[in-house]
Amino acid sequence: MAISGHWAFAFGVLGNIISFIVFLSPIPTFYKIHKKKSTEGYQSIPYVIALFSSMLWIYYAFLKTNTTLLISINSFGVFIETIYVGFYLYYAPKKARVHTVKMLLLTVVGGFGAVILVTQFLFKGAARGQVVGWICLIFSLCVFVAPLCIVRQVIKTKSVEYMPILLSVFLTLSAIAWFFYGLLLKDVNIAAPNILGFIFGILQMVLYAMYRKKEKTIVKEQNLPELQNPIIILDDNKKIPELTEEQIIDIVKLGKLVCSGKIQMASTMNQNAAKEEKLPNIQTVEA
Repeated sequence: MAISGHWAFAFGVLGNIISFIVFLSPIPTFYKIHKKKSTEGYQSIPYVIALFSSMLWIYYAFLKTNTTLLISINSFGVFIETIYVGFYLYYAPKKARVHTVKMLLLTVVGGFGAVILVTQFLFKGAARGQVVGWICLIFSLCVFVAPLCIVRQVIKTKSVEYMPILLSVFLTLSAIAWFFYGLLLKDVNIAAPNILGFIFGILQMVLYAMYRKKEKTIVKEQNLPELQNPIIILDDNKKIPELTEEQIIDIVKLGKLVCSGKIQMASTMNQNAAKEEKLPNIQTVEA
């Protein structure tokens, strides 16, 4: 038992370290939000659910014994997730801000308050700890499921721009550490949700690798060719002459460049000069 206890403590410390990194991993995401002054396609759901889950685990830890490691890391979790949510609310558009506030009221205020009231008045002793443990288990699963809304967006848009891969990697490592911690303590409420956490973490990393590769391929395929004959000459009567195959290809290329914004239309001041030189009114100008 002593050896098992030492190993449990070791995995608990490891879990604290990795979870600490997990809580800090969204910093690059929020730096990007700060830089662009917009939350763009980012979701607040993972951070609100993580905040609620940390609060529940602190409550559960106070009902158990030898749970100092749970209290320490989840106290930091409440602190950092509160900062993230506040940061998100500051930069979010009105619709996303209202949605986030509703979620906070529903979970952090209403949900957490309801859990405390129900368990304090309806359950006593060990039964209270078991009920709170099962509630923690359910919402720990929600923490791992929450990023699936981002996974759905990745599959829909075929882009990994809004998938925080660092968060996925460290959540997977955290799931492994806390699974063994719960297993060695024989606490199913800690061990069980981390099995699903590991599976979802692997799924997110696989999707990231798959769609990241597709993005690179698409960018490479969209490289536009250079024009060989950028100017088409009109005759004296300003009638369009019969075009050669080469000129038709150049027109298509010119259209692609106009649509992509790589060329601009010549100003009206240059049109008279174009007429005198028998040139078309469209000239290529490097952006």
